[in-house]
Amino acid sequence: MLFVLALLGVFSLINMYISKRLIARLDIHLRYKRALKGFLLVNLFGVLAYVLGRYYVDIPNWLYFLFSLPIGILFLLFCSAIIYDISRMALFKTPMSHRRRNFFKRGLDVVSLVSATALSAKAIYNSRHIELEKIDVKIANLAKPYKIVQLSDIHIGGLIDREFMSDIVKRVNLLQADLVVITGDLVDVEVGRAKEAIGELKALRSKYGTFYIVGNHEYFHGVEEIIQSVKELEIRVLENENVYIGEEGEGFNLAGVYDAFGYRTSTYVPDLEKALKDKKDAPTVLLAHQPKFIEEVKGGVDLVLSGHTHGGQIYPFVFLVKMVQPYVSGLHRHKENLQIYVNKGTGFWGPPMRLGASAEISLITIG
Repeated sequence: MLFVLALLGVFSLINMYISKRLIARLDIHLRYKRALKGFLLVNLFGVLAYVLGRYYVDIPNWLYFLFSLPIGILFLLFCSAIIYDISRMALFKTPMSHRRRNFFKRGLDVVSLVSATALSAKAIYNSRHIELEKIDVKIANLAKPYKIVQLSDIHIGGLIDREFMSDIVKRVNLLQADLVVITGDLVDVEVGRAKEAIGELKALRSKYGTFYIVGNHEYFHGVEEIIQSVKELEIRVLENENVYIGEEGEGFNLAGVYDAFGYRTSTYVPDLEKALKDKKDAPTVLLAHQPKFIEEVKGGVDLVLSGHTHGGQIYPFVFLVKMVQPYVSGLHRHKENLQIYVNKGTGFWGPPMRLGASAEISLITIG
């Protein structure tokens, strides 16, 4: 309940800013301003309906889709309002004739509204189009190459349903990978409401199987039950442990840890030392949901595969993500012998919108 109140409080303030600093200053008829303010109010109620629909009430998918949009729409309008506000102040401080200033002001009004509308439409389109990212990672002392498909941050629930998962599974199977890894935030509702969608993962096919670690969102919806449901699909859950992939002498260690959120809950706590215990003398790939976990790696790991960030999902959220995570997306060399790849997420969280950060299936070739 506190989360709901806080969310409504934040978006109420956002509504006020958009209303006073954008809509009230537009050179349009009063009735259009009232219509726009009414649109803001409808979106605010949509935020509340979204929370209720996601966590408390079962509603049809088409209605859930409508309720899930306001968070993204209001955020993009808020960003547009800030840019409009700054541009307007700069315009009025620039020496020019009154006639010319009015001309540019009307142009600014039109551009601001059209841009916000176009960006919202583009963001909705992007959320349903998952790109295949191909990455080559050089790892020393690996006898042969391996193809790893990484999925992350699918967030099953709401619009991420059985059909969505079925499409992902079909695309992954076409890649004929050596193994598939899922790096957390698989489920974002109570597992009982996601059984059918999760069940689609049983159809994943690869040479050495599918491996999974939990993300922070699993802790919100019954991490124990989610782990058990995934195990029932014959998917290997790496719980602070490692397995050897490949033939003896030419393979690598695959390790996985619980998410760093476990430090807060004191349950399912990540333990890197345990995860690397008794591993073979071979290169090691570590699955860790949050990129910042790489700071705990002191040695014995060649590559970390993470997610969590969504690549920012809706620009300019990326700047907020950078404040808490060392890497937001892509491949990075953290140390001389340690690299990290951050998947931007295969699904989405919150509004079905992505802007400046495409959803992805990662095809990582190590060798």
